[in-house]
Amino acid sequence: MVSASERFSSTESALRDTPSAFSEYPVTVLLVDDQSVVGESVRQMLEDDDKIDFHYCHDPARAVPMAEAIAPTVILQDLVMPQIDGLELLRLFRANPNTCEIPLIMLSARDEPEIKAAAFAIGANDYLIKLPDRIELVARIRYHSRAYNNLQARSDAVIAQTYAQQLEQTLQQLQTTQAQLIQTEKLSGLGQMVAGVAHEINNPINFVVGNLKYVTGYVQELIELVQIYQEDYPEHTPRVQNHLDAMDLEFLVEDLPKTLNSMAVGTDRLNDIVLALRNFSRLDQAETQTADVHAGIDSTLLLLNHRIKKQGVEIIKQYGDLPQIECYPAQLNQVFMNILSNAIDALAEVMETQKQHITIASQLKKSRWVEISIQDNGPGISAENMEKLFDSFFTTKPVGKGTGLGLSIAQQIIERHNGTIEAFSEKEKGTKFVICLPIEQ
Repeated sequence: MVSASERFSSTESALRDTPSAFSEYPVTVLLVDDQSVVGESVRQMLEDDDKIDFHYCHDPARAVPMAEAIAPTVILQDLVMPQIDGLELLRLFRANPNTCEIPLIMLSARDEPEIKAAAFAIGANDYLIKLPDRIELVARIRYHSRAYNNLQARSDAVIAQTYAQQLEQTLQQLQTTQAQLIQTEKLSGLGQMVAGVAHEINNPINFVVGNLKYVTGYVQELIELVQIYQEDYPEHTPRVQNHLDAMDLEFLVEDLPKTLNSMAVGTDRLNDIVLALRNFSRLDQAETQTADVHAGIDSTLLLLNHRIKKQGVEIIKQYGDLPQIECYPAQLNQVFMNILSNAIDALAEVMETQKQHITIASQLKKSRWVEISIQDNGPGISAENMEKLFDSFFTTKPVGKGTGLGLSIAQQIIERHNGTIEAFSEKEKGTKFVICLPIEQ
């Protein structure tokens, strides 16, 4: 029987004697980790392999320039580091044209699926819990280095190229699916939270609204009583007269009803907001429901009202006479939210002297379809970016400002409704989204 130590030695020997498929290309490893003990451990793991050229960087701020200088075939990178977060450093590697294609293996003590999904979504090629087994680490380094060298050398091995393309497509689909699952879970949790908050707010509002009409009646009766006293007893005692002068009775009688009316307007506004929250965040059932598209748009606009007012954006509504349609209302509201939010962001880039506006129009088409268009007069989108507009993870916003999933998810939602979504744009003339949805599914 072969002992465990003999099997281990045999595997190590096999790795050292790997056929030319792995050893024909140079392997250069760059480790980025602020802990020197980790750097020393990885160095010891790799030092017996004379075909691996190892480099260590303890300062994440110097990682990108160092990678440009040594041109590694694979990068090992820690997830948690001071000064620069691991995911932020990964974005920097992917944003740099000299390092954007280098395979990157994320090393981390954290094993949460959300963290892994976030790393894959940004562009990590692999994820290992540190410190990994030496045999596995060497195998993955060689694998990713070989894939990278093949890509750089444009190998004539057609089978290898086809496999690499299939692997890349599979990884991209995995990244998209993982990120969208996380995004959907976040939105579902947000919807439940908002629905709960709306319910809790609704109870005290109803209490105030229900009692306000009685308070108004009581106040009116008291004012009438005071007026009767003034008519029947025009001569006041000094004490009463002093109090009347101090309280300014004439102003109070005139202003109190106005104050109560303002309170009534405020409670009506709160009711509208609660209704908008409930409409926007209602959880979709397994089957479609009939819903008013205009109500969904209006609830979305109400939730964006603070941004609209702050930016001075004019909303122009050109609603047609539409029937209710079969749909998943909360999902459609998500589509409207994504498009309107993008429009507001785009309008923030126009000159202050230019009037900002968003036009929302709807009409019935061929008696079986409804068409909704949302158009802004922002700076527009370039032809190059228009081709990638609905691609997952594509965004023109700064790092941390957008996930690049909004329009991709919007397109999937509309397709789920058996509808279509199109975008039209011209530089300096704005962007227009046109959504067509069937009335019946």
